[in-house]
Amino acid sequence: MEIKHIINKKKGAFNIEADGEHLGELEYFVSAPGQITIFHTGVNEKLRGQHAGDKLVAAAVEYARSNGLKIVATCPFAKKVIDRTPEYQDMLAK
Repeated sequence: MEIKHIINKKKGAFNIEADGEHLGELEYFVSAPGQITIFHTGVNEKLRGQHAGDKLVAAAVEYARSNGLKIVATCPFAKKVIDRTPEYQDMLAK
């Protein structure tokens, strides 16, 4: 499973591709200076049980952390993952 990060001006996505097939994505946008909002996460049924969604959220958190950004999660899945992961709590925008 390969996760690719694509940035297009004020929007970005982390995509999962396998064998040339698009199987998942997490999308975000820059919502304020120093802040991104994760608004969508989707994973193909083919990746069921592989924690692909969790891996996408982890990639977004790692990106935010390494770039000094805070996160707002309006995507219910991403919010759930961030809320249940203690080491992500410092990444939430106040």
